[in-house]
Amino acid sequence: MPRNLIPALILIAVGVLFLANNLGWTDVGLGRLVATWWPLVLIAVGVGLLVKGRRA
Repeated sequence: MPRNLIPALILIAVGVLFLANNLGWTDVGLGRLVATWWPLVLIAVGVGLLVKGRRA
């Protein structure tokens, strides 16, 4: 599986969420969602670096 697949899928999913919100298909408070879950991004990056370091 290509290394770039997971980050690409995450970016696509985030883009779809923003597009759906802009088109009025959803009523998700994206600002509140990002403000709540941004630490998860830091954790995911850290775990990814650990896993990547162990493979080398």
